[in-house]
Formats: sequence, structure tokens, C-alpha cells
Amino acid sequence: MSQSPARGRAARAIDALSRNRVVRAVALHPVVARPGYWFATAVGVTWGALLGGFRISRRGGVVVCAGLPRWAFGRGGTTIGAAFLTHDNTRESVLEHEAVHRAQWKKYGLAFIPLYLAAGHDARTNRFEVEAGLENGGYGR
Repeated sequence: MSQSPARGRAARAIDALSRNRVVRAVALHPVVARPGYWFATAVGVTWGALLGGFRISRRGGVVVCAGLPRWAFGRGGTTIGAAFLTHDNTRESVLEHEAVHRAQWKKYGLAFIPLYLAAGHDARTNRFEVEAGLENGGYGR
């Protein structure tokens, strides 16, 4: 599946910015990134608690918010900050995959959102999904 020209330009622009040393030094500095991670975690846990009936546990390095309706997250689950939102997809391998996403959120803060989107929808070529482990994330090979 090919990207639209506008999406391709946006992805290239975000990639170029992420390679810029000054942008990385400022935007990805822990003083800037960490509050974004904390904010994302607070939003994720709040969303997960409210929609999942407060079925929250800490497993595999993430805060698991289970019992959510399937429309409330992407695919088998979504990690926002340290919160993993899912209906019932809590296999250990999946939690290992999501713990890598939690570490990515911690490193990039809110910049993770445009970086992840710019990496594309195809998990096989999305560098964040590849880093987290495609097989553990249920993407196969």
C-alpha cells in the first residue's frame, strides 16, 4: 500500500526533524520528553480505567487496562505512555512488546505520536514496531 503524497511529505519532514541534532537535543531531552510521557500515561490510565471498569494491573512493565470495548484502542491493544489499553490481549509476549513501546514513550514523550505516525501503518516497516518485536506484537513475520 503506497502513501499519499501529503503523508509521504509529512513523514519525510518528521524524519528530517528527528535527525536534526538541535531538535533532538531540545525536544527529546528528558526534561521535555518525560512530562509528555507522564501526561500520556495519565490520559491512558484514565481512559482505560473509565472504559474498562477499573480493571487495572501492573504486568510486564506496563499498566494493563483491560476490559475496554474494542473500539477504544487500535488492533489488539494500544500503549499510551505506560498504559496498555486492551480488551483481553494480555499474553506475556504481547506485554513484552508493549513494554518496549512504553520505553519508546518514555524516551520520546509526546513527540512519539508524530514519529510513530510518520513511521507508517505497515508494522513490517514501522521502526517502532520492528524494535518492539513483530512476532511478540502478533504481527508475524
